[in-house]
Amino acid sequence: MHHPFCSIESVNGVIQALSSVYNVRIFTKHKVPDGFFDDIDMVVFPGGHGDAGSFDHLLRANIHEIKKLLKRGGRYLGICMGAYWAGSYYFDILEDTRVVQYIKRRTADIRSSYGTTLPVVWRGSEERMYFYDGPTFTGGEFEKIATYANGDPMAIVQGSIGLIGCHLESEQSWYQKKNMQAHWHHGKQHKMLLQFVADYLLEESQMALF
Repeated sequence: MHHPFCSIESVNGVIQALSSVYNVRIFTKHKVPDGFFDDIDMVVFPGGHGDAGSFDHLLRANIHEIKKLLKRGGRYLGICMGAYWAGSYYFDILEDTRVVQYIKRRTADIRSSYGTTLPVVWRGSEERMYFYDGPTFTGGEFEKIATYANGDPMAIVQGSIGLIGCHLESEQSWYQKKNMQAHWHHGKQHKMLLQFVADYLLEESQMALF
């Protein structure tokens, strides 16, 4: 994970959400030591600033080891930019599913790229989540976990891959604008992200964490 493309804020939010149950190990754009991924169960790519096309530059030193992890059954969690990276131009780990910009969808309720909150339905419950040009998913077969206002998938699971378009890992500092302060989730969405990982990726047998 490397700032500014994998943002420090997003990394911190993921750690805050998951570290109460799982051990978290951070890597950067620099080559990791031999065996770094040997005891890793899941690789996480969070949100970032700028173009997802930074993929080749940031992962050049470690992409072979990451692909080995995924090939041996390691899980993949992608949030926003990390979800784009699961697509055919990057890791290419999805079966017949495309990762596309939600704001370019004809019926999207937001049409430009900026930080805001959007109404979504997460596992049957209406929520409002932080959004910054996140993706949706088309084609292929997957389990739909959450949807945007227009019904497009916002979060999906396909086998060992979990992808999320909005930022459940967002922290209070992301909600400083007056029009967003009322939508701060007070850590609730960190718990939702943790439950998502436990239920769908790390096979905790639908463990009720909360």
